[in-house]
Amino acid sequence: MGNRAGGRRTGPKCIAIVGPFASGKTTLLEALLARCGAIPRQNTVASGNTVGDDSPEAREHVMSVEATAATTEFMGDSLTFIDCPGSIEFAYEAEPVLAACDLAVVVAEADEKKIPALQLIMRTLETLGIPRVLFINKVDKSAIGVRDTLKLLQPASSVPLLLRQIPLRKDGIVVGSIDLALERAYVYREHAESEIAPIPDDEKAREIEARFSMLETLADHDDDLMEQLLEEIEPARDAVFDDLTADLREGTVIPVLIGSAEHGNGVLRLLKAIRHDAPDVAQTRDRLGLSASDDTVMQVMKTIHTAHGGKLSLVRVLSGEVADGTEIIADTGATGRISGMYRMLGRNQNKVQKATEGETVTLGKLDDIRTSDTLTAGKKAPDALARPEAPQPVYAVALRPRERKDEVKLSSSLQKLAEEDPSIVVEHQDTGETVISGHGEMHLRVTTERLANKYQIEVDSGKPNIPYRETIRKGAQQRGRHKKQSGGHGQFGDVVIEIKPLPRGAGFEFTDTITGGVVPKQYIPSVESGVRDYLKSGVFGFPVVDIAVNLSDGSYHSVDSSDMAFQMAAKLAMREAMPACSAVILEPVMKIEVYAPSDATAKVTAILPQRRGQILGFDARPGWEGWDVVEAMIPQSEIGDLIVELRSATAGVATFRAAFDHMAELTGRQADEIAAKVKAA
Repeated sequence: MGNRAGGRRTGPKCIAIVGPFASGKTTLLEALLARCGAIPRQNTVASGNTVGDDSPEAREHVMSVEATAATTEFMGDSLTFIDCPGSIEFAYEAEPVLAACDLAVVVAEADEKKIPALQLIMRTLETLGIPRVLFINKVDKSAIGVRDTLKLLQPASSVPLLLRQIPLRKDGIVVGSIDLALERAYVYREHAESEIAPIPDDEKAREIEARFSMLETLADHDDDLMEQLLEEIEPARDAVFDDLTADLREGTVIPVLIGSAEHGNGVLRLLKAIRHDAPDVAQTRDRLGLSASDDTVMQVMKTIHTAHGGKLSLVRVLSGEVADGTEIIADTGATGRISGMYRMLGRNQNKVQKATEGETVTLGKLDDIRTSDTLTAGKKAPDALARPEAPQPVYAVALRPRERKDEVKLSSSLQKLAEEDPSIVVEHQDTGETVISGHGEMHLRVTTERLANKYQIEVDSGKPNIPYRETIRKGAQQRGRHKKQSGGHGQFGDVVIEIKPLPRGAGFEFTDTITGGVVPKQYIPSVESGVRDYLKSGVFGFPVVDIAVNLSDGSYHSVDSSDMAFQMAAKLAMREAMPACSAVILEPVMKIEVYAPSDATAKVTAILPQRRGQILGFDARPGWEGWDVVEAMIPQSEIGDLIVELRSATAGVATFRAAFDHMAELTGRQADEIAAKVKAA
């Protein structure tokens, strides 16, 4: 393979800013926007005035809870940055955003506790094939050297981390950086462009060694460069830059830059690397499998419901161009007319009339369009680009509006929140509750806060009811007679039923062995209806399952018998027979797979038995170096806040998948407590 020209084409680009929680992503966005002149000064997250984290919920918790887009210009080129949350609970926010981005800037620091979270992020980017740059933040506060930092971070990435800069130190303090490609030193200035300086004599040996290491890595993909290194020929600087660009775009290396977002240090070098080295939209189209065309194709990255402007759809224009007022159609067949088009700077909207290839804008009033939809301005629905699959929820709460008048409004508001965040699942349970499920305690807390802040709906939340059932251990026979005389026609129904248990999972079976017409045929369905009505709430107040009921005898009155009378007789017979059938509560048992770093597996296998879990085994997680999967059976009632304990034991990165497996008898103190609770209610 010969030398590859990386190219210097520039144009509108879309850059995701990702990284573990509290790594400094929002601060970096602020520094980038200040350096580009998009904002007058760089604010701090603590001040509550940053472009990112500008929702009430983000400011309340001092953390990113949603993806924030900000478009600016640098050296005449349009750049859209999308600041993505770092917490695993809000990680899905980034998934629909990432696919249409040209590059991801991964913000990290020398913190061993954050390596598992960094690994999750890197794996997502690798799976999507997105080129990435690593920005080592807080370099001025790090207690270890940058090369030791790289050794710490490398296990999180299957692709080599390539150091492009090393710190410039004075009296042990980081005062700048040395660019290994330019062979030039930069002295940091607070929130200002660094000063170019000669490389100090005492740093030259370290710079030469680090530069040679960088060139060796680049030479793995450039035969000409390898020959030059072997022959000790100094490669041309342009050729080195071409290799850096090509390797980044091909995903064979991850260039590493350093700085301090808080002080605005290293930001200009990062901007220049993005402008020169990031792929353009044509390469992003290739990665998405979208053929070159003049047709307008867009992908929806995020849905936003605003208080006054209605619904906005954040889109990346992958090809062609689009104007305000254009009729569009989605891959789903949904249609709409764009009413308003804006470039975003956080919450601020700057109205534009059209957007060209590569630009990232929001489109107004596309009510039937959803996140991840593929859009076109044509008459025919486009082929769908890949949609990310939301992970299975791991935490749930039941919601009840404090004001009865808000019940209808709650349903529509939750629907809008689920449009904005498709990882939220809203269900109306057969227990009569509205249950929302998501990815952690904070995730759902923020959701309920949004209900209050955005839609003025105050809710009470609690643990969802567990769908307990009850069954019987032995059979019984019982007569049920309903007789009532109240002037005129009376009511008369008389039945004899035989009850017996069925195997687990068999459900309900009704038969009759009536002979001689003692119960007329037209009343037999009424008997079954009465039995089914009773089974909705048995001895303990739960639906009864795995039971067979046979109608064996009875009697009727030619005038007073009716459908209702036989229903009542059947319910009476069931109510009197069930206490003799050794009724027992059944609880749902889930099969669960817990995914966690291998060094935390012992903690996981200790947590599950404390929640009545039965460990089935554990093994290496396929394709995940340094991770295990633990399989277990665990009652559904024990899963409620399990994720909180698992995350606490795994530096915040464990997750699990659970599926219903079987119903199991519940006896003893727990059964008594549940029965007492239902009786009290």
